[in-house]
Amino acid sequence: MTIRASTLRNGVAKLALCLWLPLLAWQPASAAVTFSCTVSASPLAFGTYPAYSAAPVTTTGTFTVTCTATGSGSATVSGTLSLSTGSSGQFATRTMRAGTSVLDYNIYVSPAYSQIFGDGTAGTYDLTESGTVTAGQIYQVAGALYGLIPARQDVAPGSYLDTIVMTVVY
Repeated sequence: MTIRASTLRNGVAKLALCLWLPLLAWQPASAAVTFSCTVSASPLAFGTYPAYSAAPVTTTGTFTVTCTATGSGSATVSGTLSLSTGSSGQFATRTMRAGTSVLDYNIYVSPAYSQIFGDGTAGTYDLTESGTVTAGQIYQVAGALYGLIPARQDVAPGSYLDTIVMTVVY
């Protein structure tokens, strides 16, 4: 009897092991999607700023973030879009330059001109977006940039420029 019980227990143990091995080896299917994103923007063209202008000068530009999904399956892509300070080194007042002359301006996230478009630090705002993309598809987000030159600046004539770096982290 002891031999039979032992044999029975060994047989049950082997059967249990045979049933569990496939379950241990089973892995849920997973998506293998990778993303490649680019960002582009139109320049903010303010036109002519008359010295001591009584009113601010505004303009609107656009940006587009395009993410391409490759691989298999689908996944969620999340991204944050931010802007650099430009030549001023600060978000509070960005500056355009023509030689040694300086013209203050800024870029905003809305036409209310109250939220400075930056990197989310120093009271600025960045933009965050997310969406689900299937491999082989393109996910695109477009938006506007709102530029404003404050009124009453005494500036010399010239072509004023600044370079802003737009970064998308995904």
